[in-house]
Amino acid sequence: MTTMPTRRDILDQTAARRDEARSLLEALRDAKRVSEENLATLGRRDLVKDVTGRSSIDTAIERTRGLVESFNRVLTDLSANLDDEDAALLAELIDSPAS
Repeated sequence: MTTMPTRRDILDQTAARRDEARSLLEALRDAKRVSEENLATLGRRDLVKDVTGRSSIDTAIERTRGLVESFNRVLTDLSANLDDEDAALLAELIDSPAS
């Protein structure tokens, strides 16, 4: 028999997924920097960017940033019907540093 997750469980899990997305966003930004440095060192161009106007990593960064923003909106929306303790926890989670 499985137990129903508590509000705190839902908030914690949502915040954890948001934090994972933030970590991914930072890793993508680092990978973009390294990739651009490598292309410059080799005297090469990003062919995808030449054709589409955006590199594939730019697209991944944009989509991941949108995912982080979506998680933040979900956390904000969850606060609508929370008791004081849950609302305080949620405020703490939302206010944690963004990447």
